Amino acid sequence: MTDVSPSLAQHYHERTKYHPDTIAQQGRSLDWSQQPDGFKTYQIGATLDLKPYINGEREGAEDTELWGADPLLLARLSQFLLCSYGLTQKISTPSGDLYLRAAPSAGGLYPAEIYLISSGRQSGRKGLPAGLYSYQPQTHSLVRFWDEDRWPQLREACLWHPNLEGTHLALVVTGIFERSAWRYQARAYRRICLDTGHLLGNLELAAAMVDLCPHMIGGFVDEAVNELLYLDGELEGAIAIAALADRLDVDQNLPHLATSLASPAQREVEPLDEDALLPALHQASQITADFGATLNWRTLPKGTGFTCEPNIAGAAPKTVERVEEVVADKYNFPFCDRVPLKSEPINWGSDLSGLRETILQRRSTRSYNGGDLTLNELQALLHFTYQPDAYLLQGLDDDPDYFDLTSIETFVAVSGVKGLDAGCYYYAPKAQELRQIRFKNFRRELHYLCLGQDLGRDAAAVVFHTADLGAAVEKWGDRAYRYLHLDAGHLGQRLNLAAIRLQLGVSGIAGFFDDQVNDVLGIPEDEAVLYITTLGQPRAR
Repeated sequence: MTDVSPSLAQHYHERTKYHPDTIAQQGRSLDWSQQPDGFKTYQIGATLDLKPYINGEREGAEDTELWGADPLLLARLSQFLLCSYGLTQKISTPSGDLYLRAAPSAGGLYPAEIYLISSGRQSGRKGLPAGLYSYQPQTHSLVRFWDEDRWPQLREACLWHPNLEGTHLALVVTGIFERSAWRYQARAYRRICLDTGHLLGNLELAAAMVDLCPHMIGGFVDEAVNELLYLDGELEGAIAIAALADRLDVDQNLPHLATSLASPAQREVEPLDEDALLPALHQASQITADFGATLNWRTLPKGTGFTCEPNIAGAAPKTVERVEEVVADKYNFPFCDRVPLKSEPINWGSDLSGLRETILQRRSTRSYNGGDLTLNELQALLHFTYQPDAYLLQGLDDDPDYFDLTSIETFVAVSGVKGLDAGCYYYAPKAQELRQIRFKNFRRELHYLCLGQDLGRDAAAVVFHTADLGAAVEKWGDRAYRYLHLDAGHLGQRLNLAAIRLQLGVSGIAGFFDDQVNDVLGIPEDEAVLYITTLGQPRAR
């Protein structure tokens, strides 16, 4: 790689690291009276109540006639949205009621919002009326706040992605930045993208239960999408888009195409105050309207980097293709012990009924009892997360969309797995094996690395997702930071659900001593740590 100045994404990552010597100064006391509202409501628009459709088709309902939509479609959307981001539990606390959702969120802050866009057309059936919809989790309803067809504007904003040609529904996930920044300050952007990644993992799996298929689009003109949804752009911005294909319509059985485009990499970084880091990174990672004049999504292999060079003296943007084929797992450490992994697929039940139950029952584990996992359990967790092709016969997508999965690496710190020596391992998903790089029980160190959280100490295994941030920026510009954390969160959600299905404990950790993780565990220093998932035996309540 050429010796170039760090981009804004790399600058942000360095500035938001936790350090043992400064961690006490990096936090601030929380004013709970100023906690942002976790729900966005609309005072205008028509409300479509989805609760009557949770358990299946509701025939002859008055609101069905009013909306003119196929009751079966509404039933499928009701299940899909409930299992993706719906409320699953209410907990009373001294400061008020806390509502838990199907997808996990750091601090229970839930920065993501879901919007649906309908063209109003549906092959052979009455579709959802054209317009813009906001999903309201607290009432499990859709509010149509704009009742005109905006599909042409969506297609233009997504640079004419082919998967919007034959589909009639699209989903947009946005982030309300202050919800997480109130607690996590500048580092909140990491958590917002990780939380959104968890949600995308739910979207992928919940869609399969109702014969929908989300085709992700990470490359879009941010300002155009924000304007389409009447978003501020500074307080709330689009993070990811999915074209929702109907698998019951043969014309919508679409191929998985490229999902990602690059933004420029901002190399000249001015001094920034702490509070300016998050909005500056999000702004720098955006794609502008003049991008992609010669772009053809159909010709882009998945994982291809496409970037638009900045204008020079008024010259037209130049589109540069970078194709990178990864034919083997990245790390093949010499003389390391190798543990082949074989696993039968996790059984998700008849018609994926077990998956629905698991999603709705999922909870982050608060504490572990220090007990061991078995090697078979660890194999099953990794198998479901990284080998989706093994689940096609159960009705799941065998090739779910990510934004750049080839840039994500996985390391596993084993403290208590029966049949496996303690130590740190690199997980090679293509070879399906663990490669041991450190020979030691790291319980004490994991407690320290996870900011003194007992979850790190008492877990049986701790999974680290990492990426070479410099290489990713070369490929995707500053938008790489968004893609990497979305994908890490997506993988984390698959680990979450697999663990719950196996009646194990699981909890994600986004706060850790960044550099010390690499030093202690022997992870190569050019790997930026993105996310941690702890796994173990939950302590009985």
